[in-house]
Amino acid sequence: MSTFLSYTSYDGSRISCQRAGRGEPLVVLPGGPGMAPGYLGDLGGLGRRRTLVLVHPRGTGHSDVPADRDTVSFVHQARDVEALRRHLGLERIDLLAHSAGCLTAQEYLAAHPDRVRRAVLAAPVGRAAREADEAELAALRASRSGEPWYADAAEADRLLAEGGAGAAGPAALQRRILPFFWHTWTADTAAEYRPEHACSLPWYREAFYAGSAAPEELRDRLARFTAAATPVLVLAGAFDGMIGTNPARAVAACHPRARLEVLARSGHRMWVEEPDRFVGLVEEFLGAAEAPVAGGLLSPSPR
Repeated sequence: MSTFLSYTSYDGSRISCQRAGRGEPLVVLPGGPGMAPGYLGDLGGLGRRRTLVLVHPRGTGHSDVPADRDTVSFVHQARDVEALRRHLGLERIDLLAHSAGCLTAQEYLAAHPDRVRRAVLAAPVGRAAREADEAELAALRASRSGEPWYADAAEADRLLAEGGAGAAGPAALQRRILPFFWHTWTADTAAEYRPEHACSLPWYREAFYAGSAAPEELRDRLARFTAAATPVLVLAGAFDGMIGTNPARAVAACHPRARLEVLARSGHRMWVEEPDRFVGLVEEFLGAAEAPVAGGLLSPSPR
């Protein structure tokens, strides 16, 4: 059973969350950008061990579409996370984010390092911007050439790269390349994609990434991550043809207390393809005792 809660964020926007599961709370940020959190399900069974607080990012799902589109930027959405923490009455939170939502999570880590006990970043798109390595993605996709769906997906991939969507439009081509995002493409994994999970606002993606760090800004942004020193678990799928593994490796390298795990039989949604491995890694990480750090101990957060 799940329940909805809503709260007023810093600019008066109403943000909705779905609360499901049992146990210690875990704030969850979906990806997309602009996906409603329904596609996450119970994160492979994690909801049987944790109370998942699944955020509907502003402009998606049951949350308000803001009057100011600029506030959809992941930099501004980090402020919604802080408003949620206050609403929940928690001194510190455990945080899990997926894909593009990892940008929001890392921005929050940098802005409020004392408010996050532990963070899980699953298939992060990058550190302070989308940082896919196109050579890695090309190699990952080429490695699937023996699959029965490969010829059709590769043709759609080529058309998208050339900007030749044709009469069907880019959305149809995007659907055709979905097999690249999985270790195993089946009817069950195809059924993971439902229209109600997608964002209907055509401007959302551009507005979300407007907060991305330019090359000359990146050093300062990364210095904030280093200073935060929050324990971080970074997860990647070895067959993730959407974003690859290089962004996860870069993310792990810039967080001084990070642990990187690459799941060998997963693509972009590892809780679907390797649920036991995913849940085991997350639970082990979140349940670990705090380690001493410079200047004292990180004490467990009040519960």
